[in-house]
Amino acid sequence: MEKIKVGIIGGAGYTAGELLRLLIHHPNTEIDFVFSTSNAGNKISKVHQDLVGSLDLKFTDTVNPNIDVLFLCLGHGNSVKFLQANLFSENTKIIDLGNDFRLKTNKIFDGKTFVYGLPELQKEAIANANYIANPGCFATAIQLGLLPLADSGLLDYDIHVNAVTGATGAGTSLSATTHYTWRDNNFSYYKPFTHQHLGEINQSIKQLQDDFSSDLLFMPNRGNFSRGIFATIYTDFSGSVEDAISLYKSYYTNAKFTFVSEENLHLKQVVNTNKCLIHLHKHNNKLLITSIIDNLLKGASGQAIQNMNLMFGLEETAGLGLKGTYF
Repeated sequence: MEKIKVGIIGGAGYTAGELLRLLIHHPNTEIDFVFSTSNAGNKISKVHQDLVGSLDLKFTDTVNPNIDVLFLCLGHGNSVKFLQANLFSENTKIIDLGNDFRLKTNKIFDGKTFVYGLPELQKEAIANANYIANPGCFATAIQLGLLPLADSGLLDYDIHVNAVTGATGAGTSLSATTHYTWRDNNFSYYKPFTHQHLGEINQSIKQLQDDFSSDLLFMPNRGNFSRGIFATIYTDFSGSVEDAISLYKSYYTNAKFTFVSEENLHLKQVVNTNKCLIHLHKHNNKLLITSIIDNLLKGASGQAIQNMNLMFGLEETAGLGLKGTYF
């Protein structure tokens, strides 16, 4: 088959950099342009410096409206503005890595219906879609920890979530909490109980368990490492841990990247992979669910490629055979 021609908008950020690293090794894609108004004319390898010798393209401030797939790697709220200002072919598929189209109330834009792109939730819908709203990073880790329980109608009690993300989760723009001297040897929480990913998490739970009405109490934290999300989730569960393991393994039987581990987890198992690993532990009446991902891959760019593969009828794992840096 002919190569899929790809365009990337917002090419200087972390998620765009990860997309480029994946796409240059993908067997079915060809990068047509990488859009960045602030870097137009500069070599891409000037910003993504590990790509020296691997990619000779320059950033551009113009677009090719006839590409096959467009990845939007823009700040939250900016995808709508960009699509309003730039028209693309009706044959161009769009994958938005921001949060503009994730909720059902915002999924229709300019006659385009965006499908929520969590393959473990709705792979068939993604395969038949032309427009995808890629899930958030925290949302991916937390949902993958909860979907099997929701699918069996077992989320009848409050859910407590504590999750920590690496510094790359804050993007490339500097702020008071992203400077090295602040982040190093430090730990803090932010947006307690109000994080923007709660809307899409609740939406997916209710898609599987429409009577869900309990509280989802989420405490997001900043870690002093570069990448990865380590989420611990607990809620009441009447069955045994063996029941829970069986339930989760059954739900994820056909998942290409989500696996249940019977060993305790640590973050290096998933960094630089598109995997989500899940571990289950029972204490009295509480089920503890640990869910870990790489926030830039399964939590962003890797999942976007996974969705692209489904949309174009490719092998779901194409271009994603990554090995984590274990030590």
